[in-house]
Amino acid sequence: MTKKFRSATIYDGTMRATTRSFLYALGQDDDEITRPHIGVFHTGGEMSPCNLNLRDQAQHAKTGIYASGGMPHECPVVSVSDGLSIAHSGMRFSLVSRELIADSVEASVRGHQWDGIFGIGGCDKNLPGIMMGMVRCNVPSVFVHGGSALPGQFRGRDTNVGETYEMIGKVLAGSATLDDLTEISHACLPTAGSCAGQFTANTMGMVSEAIGLAPLGSSMVPAVFSERAPLMRRAAASLMRAVFGDAPLPRDVVTRQSLENACAVVSATGGSTNAALHIPAIAHEAGIAFHLDDVAEVFARTPLLADLQPGGRFLARDLYYVGGAGVVMRELLSAGYLHGDAMTFTGRTLADELQSAARPDGHVVRDTAHAISATGGLTVLTGNLCPDGALLKTAGLTTLVHRGPARVFESEEHAQAAVRERQYQAGDVIVIRNEGPRGGPGMREMLGITALIYGQGLGASVALLTDGRFSGATRGFCIGHAGPEAADGGPIAALRDGDIIDIDARPEVRRISVALSEFELHARLASRTIRPPVRGGVLEKYALTVRPGHVGAVTHSGGVIWERDDEIETSTTAES
Repeated sequence: MTKKFRSATIYDGTMRATTRSFLYALGQDDDEITRPHIGVFHTGGEMSPCNLNLRDQAQHAKTGIYASGGMPHECPVVSVSDGLSIAHSGMRFSLVSRELIADSVEASVRGHQWDGIFGIGGCDKNLPGIMMGMVRCNVPSVFVHGGSALPGQFRGRDTNVGETYEMIGKVLAGSATLDDLTEISHACLPTAGSCAGQFTANTMGMVSEAIGLAPLGSSMVPAVFSERAPLMRRAAASLMRAVFGDAPLPRDVVTRQSLENACAVVSATGGSTNAALHIPAIAHEAGIAFHLDDVAEVFARTPLLADLQPGGRFLARDLYYVGGAGVVMRELLSAGYLHGDAMTFTGRTLADELQSAARPDGHVVRDTAHAISATGGLTVLTGNLCPDGALLKTAGLTTLVHRGPARVFESEEHAQAAVRERQYQAGDVIVIRNEGPRGGPGMREMLGITALIYGQGLGASVALLTDGRFSGATRGFCIGHAGPEAADGGPIAALRDGDIIDIDARPEVRRISVALSEFELHARLASRTIRPPVRGGVLEKYALTVRPGHVGAVTHSGGVIWERDDEIETSTTAES
């Protein structure tokens, strides 16, 4: 019996004659119209180097889909570049774009009744946004990270854009010149691709493999390598086998086990703190309550194995040369830190997929017996200052304890102006509030400020606390995602200059507290000034629907599939 595809809804029968006309106008003939129709979603464009060559990569995916019996439809979706929106109001739209991408995937797949999804993303919010759309739509899907940029060369050594951010701080501190800054800014990003370190894009690329939505070995192939062309065609062939066969759907793949695998890979590589937002958001699309405390549990038990920037020495290209993400995952699996029976989109288990992965080289990736740290590269802190948790990247830190007076700022702009003028001291805890998902709105990241502090030479002696986010490129004693956020009446809203904050990120403690009584905290919160909400446009809609950061800053109820009794279609079974 010939398999009937959901896309038959758009072309089958007398009533669909005009729809067939639209397909003819797309250059399809009668035989091609009856093939399964696949949406090829990518964020290609000239918004950033991360997106620059994704459309070219999509063409190889389309070739593979057609050669394997499918009919590809290119579906570009919106993207906001973190690189171009950093340190100004445009960053409010970065995390928002994750939701726009997921919504766009859903609208196109459900609106056109596509039979499958091939997703390609290459910037921080593109990767989780497309994966969220895949899980929400729950049709056969494959994801491929568009790959990292190659490092540049600066005075005889590798460099990347993270160093350029910090060079700005050195210029302001007088320890570097404008000529130094000009030279490194020209050198640091020589090719298309995402930022070269284990920042958010590359972290989420590895997550896509660990969670089972991407081909093993795909995420660390540099964006400009010719190897990406056959990689895309092979991924397309795997997708079409799933479409024609009976392979797992995304919600069969995204389970509590695979989510824990994703968290373990983030921890083992000192990955981006943003993963603690994106993994719960992907879980939310599958109807799984997997929040910051669940992420924290995995982080706490997983060793740090990969010596990757910003906390370490190496870059994505270096990990690619020693075997890619599979090296990390195979070592974690062999030591019992991964669920090997978790299913992947191919229908094979993760353990099966990892059988041919390389062993650690001992430099870029260590074995568990020689782990860099026993408890991973990230930790979640709780206490009377952050009852819902706060996130700290511990990879690369020389101390895990800090005690000092609060230096409170009501926004990123106020803090940035003070840091530029060195209006802070060693030992301070710089507090930036009103930057959470709802209060921002948009949960801006603070790389511009943290890089300035490091460039000014105080990165190791100052702590920073915010209800906003940090970039994957951030390093230092920087604590983000403080929850509840100030806009929701969290204790961070009660802080005043001079309040003493205690931070202890040691594995046996993991606490953050302020030396105030519960009575004083409540009294201050009761008398605080409430900021007026934003009005107009997408930020107003986002602020009205977004949920707290510890549940992933998601914007819908999650897990329930849109369906009405009077609109049951051939796709119902595939989506339920």
